[in-house]
Amino acid sequence: MNRLVLLCQDPALTDWLAALFARHAPHLQVLRPEDDGAQQAQIAVCWYPPAGSLGALKHLQLVYSIGSGVDHLAQDTSRNPSVPVCRVVDPDHTVGMSEYVHWGVLHFHRGFDQVIAGNPKQHWQRPVQRRAQAFKVGVMGLGAIGAPVAARLAEAGYDVRGWARTPRAINQVKTYSGASALHAFVQELDVLINLLPLTASTQGLLNHEVFGLMAHASALINCGRGQHLNEADLRHALASGQLRGALLDVFEKEPLPADSPLWHTPGVWVTPHMASAASDLCIAQQVAENVSRLSSGLALKNRIDPELGY
Repeated sequence: MNRLVLLCQDPALTDWLAALFARHAPHLQVLRPEDDGAQQAQIAVCWYPPAGSLGALKHLQLVYSIGSGVDHLAQDTSRNPSVPVCRVVDPDHTVGMSEYVHWGVLHFHRGFDQVIAGNPKQHWQRPVQRRAQAFKVGVMGLGAIGAPVAARLAEAGYDVRGWARTPRAINQVKTYSGASALHAFVQELDVLINLLPLTASTQGLLNHEVFGLMAHASALINCGRGQHLNEADLRHALASGQLRGALLDVFEKEPLPADSPLWHTPGVWVTPHMASAASDLCIAQQVAENVSRLSSGLALKNRIDPELGY
């Protein structure tokens, strides 16, 4: 029987994963790192695995991320790059992300950020109401999640643009592709939404150059990865008024450390990586299916391309 070991830095998450596999895939042998036989595990199910934990598994045949992203695996540099990596792809993940992003756009479009910030001062002033058609929204990343998000915002009446590595076509969305089109894409945006995967070319992409091209007093919504964002550039853009706000759901270190200046930066709204997540049933079913495929010598589903990083 294939053995699975759970590798997470958060004990509560490890408990949750153990419970969901016991409930939805009881036929799998699921172990914690301290359990007998864990060092002989063939499959590692991970979310931010502890440093050195993957390299210590000498019989490892598959690394599985419980989320759609796999960049968190890079924190353990001991991982053997020849071992295949798969990720969980939940169709309902798109629904949760679309809801979160739509809320975020409304937060800035309707001026809820200004109203909430004024509450402690008993500040009574209505924000100017703008038509959705006059509010320019940009979505970075037009894959399985980004494309439906952009389409939903367009259906809500917003002036939506999209940008991706390669050309895409989305109804009612003006699309751009490639590095040469980035400046034209972000020009005069009222809200920029990042849903890009993390790669060498996208790391640090949310920086002073991009912020400076956006409309004055615009806003950022980051649901991609924390490493996409240059935090110092963000704080400078907020302090200067070029950006009026930023809704951040992802961070370079998670949970966000208590001493992070982002907790106290005016205009920053922090949410705890809650935009969307795969369901426990989906995680268990997809891991179990790939364990079966691994045993049978079949091609693995949702396997990442190491060159692209997704």
